[in-house]
Amino acid sequence: MNITAANTPAMRAAAAHEELLGLRAQILTDAAERKTRISGEGGAQDDPAIDNLCHYLALRHHDIRPLQRRLMALGLSSMGRLESRVLPTTDAVLNALSALAGGRADVPPPATDEASFFAGEARLDEATGALLGDRGLDRRTRIMVTLPGMAADGPDMTLDLARAGMDVARINCAHDGPEVWRAMTAYVRQAGKVVGRDIKVLMDVAGPKIRTEAVATAEKKARLQAGDRLRLVADGEPRLDDAVRFSATVSLPEMVTRLTAGDRLRYDDGKLEAVVESVGDGEAVVVVKRTKAGGTKLKPEKGVNLPDTALGLSPLTAKDETDLETVIECADLIGYSFVSRPEDIDLLDAVLARRGQGARQLGLIAKIEQPLALANLPGLIARARRRGPFGVMIARGDLAAEIGFERLAEMQEEILWLCEAASVPCIWATQVLEDMVKEGIPTRGEMTDAAMAARAECVMLNKGPAIVEAVSLLDRLLARMDGHLFKKTPTLRALKSW
Repeated sequence: MNITAANTPAMRAAAAHEELLGLRAQILTDAAERKTRISGEGGAQDDPAIDNLCHYLALRHHDIRPLQRRLMALGLSSMGRLESRVLPTTDAVLNALSALAGGRADVPPPATDEASFFAGEARLDEATGALLGDRGLDRRTRIMVTLPGMAADGPDMTLDLARAGMDVARINCAHDGPEVWRAMTAYVRQAGKVVGRDIKVLMDVAGPKIRTEAVATAEKKARLQAGDRLRLVADGEPRLDDAVRFSATVSLPEMVTRLTAGDRLRYDDGKLEAVVESVGDGEAVVVVKRTKAGGTKLKPEKGVNLPDTALGLSPLTAKDETDLETVIECADLIGYSFVSRPEDIDLLDAVLARRGQGARQLGLIAKIEQPLALANLPGLIARARRRGPFGVMIARGDLAAEIGFERLAEMQEEILWLCEAASVPCIWATQVLEDMVKEGIPTRGEMTDAAMAARAECVMLNKGPAIVEAVSLLDRLLARMDGHLFKKTPTLRALKSW
């Protein structure tokens, strides 16, 4: 056979068909093993979303980039947007390759109709509605807003947020207390009735978040710079000396005793990076390696992340268990911080039962903020989908501090892909439109970030003086992006600019 004949479309289609058919068989074998593994003690469940997730994980353990190029050259799907429909897409491509190759007998039957092919999208839409409420007329992506304490002072702020486009009100249980939370919830319910929408209430339990408490510096306005030493104290007051001119106590004293020399520390969402120099007698001294230009001010109530230190802590503290009584009373959804293993979900459900949940099932949002949670994400999804409405929050602040800023952009994409494959709604969180919220004017970079957040099912804004204006801006932006993008797929609405 001459080279020209061997390179005809039919011959290339036949070769691609053989490769893809073999890949499909490997996917089925690997996916069956994965499903057994991630299903845990409850056994493999009859859930098409989990089946598709396992198919996706099995596929993504192969590098199919050369195959994708060959499929594109034949005018076929490159399989680059199959997250919600792994087998339907594979089978559709196999059938197309078979037709190009002149017909094959060993072709799996394609999806019977368009609805069957896109069933994964329908599952995700249904799961999003069950968790976050019905979508608006103009946009698919919901807007979540963290309420400030002043939202308990009267109905006006919450009503303004609802009119601007808020779909979910978030209450951070690390701040304020039950009476404030009850007042916030009442105003959210009232605002929902006024605007004619069911605005959900998410209450976010704090978990064992490590924060600075009392702080001391040798000079009042001094800022930590590279090379400076900071003493962390487990008990008592901050202690300074000639060698260590910055000191702080921490909200979790036992963390100090579990540090070892060489462990990394990140402060205030990564604004400062340090390494433990020494540990001894209820204190640890860290050396600053990197900080933002001009230095970083040491303040109370700022987060501390320890990416190298195994703390062995329960994701629920004694305070969380008490707070859950109010969560059961007020909330529609629970935000679960520091969840890392499937058994952490069982722990939460046991506490909810003890605290009087009864028959009312609260939606669950797992905050993905630690490397262990990333590693266990398929198992977390498999376990959580059994209990009811479930979503994942990409907690980008803590996650970046744990895995490093260089990996964050890549990892947030992978989380979006896995969640789409499993029909799990995803929340894009941390520093969205932060300058807009705080200063009233957005930066160019954060507008682009907010536009990309349209691929998630929900975007979270934090509190700030211009929060109502930020919600209104995000509402308009997400509505426009709905015409251009669905998940990873560009949608080609008519352009009017040219």
